[in-house]
Amino acid sequence: MAETITAVSEVPENSSYLFSVEDAFTNEREAIIVPCEDDPGVEAWINDCPHEPQKLDRGSGAAMRDGEIICPKHGSMFDACEGGCGNGPAAGMSLLSVDVEVADSDVVLVDNDYEFLKTGGLDDDDSGPSSTSPLSF
Repeated sequence: MAETITAVSEVPENSSYLFSVEDAFTNEREAIIVPCEDDPGVEAWINDCPHEPQKLDRGSGAAMRDGEIICPKHGSMFDACEGGCGNGPAAGMSLLSVDVEVADSDVVLVDNDYEFLKTGGLDDDDSGPSSTSPLSF
């Protein structure tokens, strides 16, 4: 079943939109949506450098330049549309894709290998601020 992740207009022009998914083995993973010049105008990738465990988007958006996603650890650059890397320690490797489509100006998850969990990263706490006060309301 296709599930809406976000509106296309919410994907930053030169960065990434972070969301979380779960695979068929109940492994929770972070993924990113990035702008792409090819149709449908965005692509989605698992939020990991294939060279070694390293988040491309650490919570404030992935660094991008000239249509490439930059690994913050070693500077390898991945084509935002194709996922491949032609330089640095990750040369010859590719990002893991997450299949998305654009429908009615929304980015929709259509990858049968993943289930949408939430917007944001796995460590993002969306329960609000915590309190250490002994008082309850």
